[in-house]
Amino acid sequence: MVSAIAEAQRYCKVHVAGDAGGEYTRVPPQTELRFSAGAAYAHYTPNETISGVEFGYVPETRSVPLVADMSSSILSRPIDVSKFGLIYAGAQKNIGPSGLVVVIVRDDLIGHARTETPLVFDYKAAADASSMLNTPPTFAWYMAGLVFKWLKRTGGLAGAGERNRVKAETLYAAIDASSLYKNPIARDARSWMNVTFTLNKPGLDAAFLAQAAHAGLHGLKGHRVLGGMRASIYNAMPLAGVEALIAFMREFERQHA
Repeated sequence: MVSAIAEAQRYCKVHVAGDAGGEYTRVPPQTELRFSAGAAYAHYTPNETISGVEFGYVPETRSVPLVADMSSSILSRPIDVSKFGLIYAGAQKNIGPSGLVVVIVRDDLIGHARTETPLVFDYKAAADASSMLNTPPTFAWYMAGLVFKWLKRTGGLAGAGERNRVKAETLYAAIDASSLYKNPIARDARSWMNVTFTLNKPGLDAAFLAQAAHAGLHGLKGHRVLGGMRASIYNAMPLAGVEALIAFMREFERQHA
């Protein structure tokens, strides 16, 4: 968030409407949000991937257009698009290969770009050209199309949402029932996509990761800023994968009790 604010301040005045606190273990409730009068827009990221924190609600901004970076949560469940002025999302979590960004923008917000805005960042120019203002990343488009077809075959966003809810709740329940593993995130702010946890015996981290890799469970090392463990359970991860992780965690705990 600090980097995003610093970058935004190069172009405009920034007002922080709410803060999760230095530990990032919660999200500010609606009652704590304070929007500045006359704001051009309010921006938030529904799901934070490093600590595994997620908004359990869509902020009410009244007349201020709400902009959301949904890179790590798009297509994970149904959303009411009418609540947003603009949604953008990188493809690399739930859509397809990196290099593709999806933008959903309200009609009345198109056509107000600053004169110096490059055409590739002018949503009116992109819309007028049917999203083919420049040569598109064709492979990424093709792969995204396959993912969309798969989602439709498997119950659409309602089906994805139910699968993701079950995966997350199952993994969090296993962590909460353990005496070795701990998740510090407030229960109403736990991410469905990125489940973080620590070991009560930090000296076991290296052994946990090595044995997990030997068992075919990879990518569990936490973000370099935070450490610990992080299980990213995006749409492509089946419930069987979560169950395999839980089985390994229980066996590892049994060995090191």
